[in-house]
Amino acid sequence: MQTVIFDLDGTLADTSGDLLAAANHCFRDMGHGDVLIPGQDAGIALRGGRMMLTRGLERLGALEQATVDRYYPVLLEAYAEAIDTHTFLYPGAMDAVERLKVLGYGVGICTNKPEGLAELLMQRLGARDAFASLIGADTLPVRKPDPEPLREAARQAGGHPDHCLLIGDSDTDRNTSRAAGVPSILVTFGPSGADMAALEPEALLEDYADLPDLVGRVLSAKTENAALGNVN
Repeated sequence: MQTVIFDLDGTLADTSGDLLAAANHCFRDMGHGDVLIPGQDAGIALRGGRMMLTRGLERLGALEQATVDRYYPVLLEAYAEAIDTHTFLYPGAMDAVERLKVLGYGVGICTNKPEGLAELLMQRLGARDAFASLIGADTLPVRKPDPEPLREAARQAGGHPDHCLLIGDSDTDRNTSRAAGVPSILVTFGPSGADMAALEPEALLEDYADLPDLVGRVLSAKTENAALGNVN
C-alpha cells in the first residue's frame, strides 16, 4: 500500500492562534504583556513552543536559555488547557483525506507536536479516527527531520516506508522527505506558503481539492523514475 503522511500544524490545521495564546500566557506570567501577535507571528508559532519563547524573549531583550527551559512546560500546560479555541482544520482537508482513502491510500500523521497533544487536538477536532497512524515529536527517540518518524507513520498506516509521500509546510518537512528518499508536497496556504517553492518539493498544493490528483501524479512519477533507473 502507498501511504500519504501529513504534518499537522500549518498543514492539516491552523493551530497558530492557540499556540500564540499559550506563549503569551507565559510572557504575562513573567510580568510582561502579550509579546507575540496573532496573525503576524503565525509562522513563529508553527515552529514550536521553544521557538515562540525564544523569539518573544529576544524582542524583550531578555533571552536566556534557562528561561526558555523553565517556561516550556508552562507553555505546554497552558496550551493543553485551551488547545482548540482558535484552531481550525484547513478547508477541504478532511474531504481530501477521505478521498485518498477511497482511492486506496493509507493515511497518517507525522508531527513535531508532542504525541499526547497531537492526539488530544485531533480528537477535539473530531478527525483522529480518519488517520491510521499518528507519530509525534516524542513517540520515538528522534523527531523530524530525522526520517524514522515518517517511516514509522507509513508503517503504522499499513504501507512500506519507501512508498510514502509527505504533505507538509516547512523546510523541516522537506528535509524529512529528502532524508527518507520519498517525495513531498508542500502547502502554500500556511503562514510560510510564499517560501515553499524555494524548497523545491515535488509539488505545491494551493487547494486541498487538488490533493488526490496531485498525489497520484507525484507517486506515479516516482514509480516511473524508479523503473527508468532500473532499466539503466
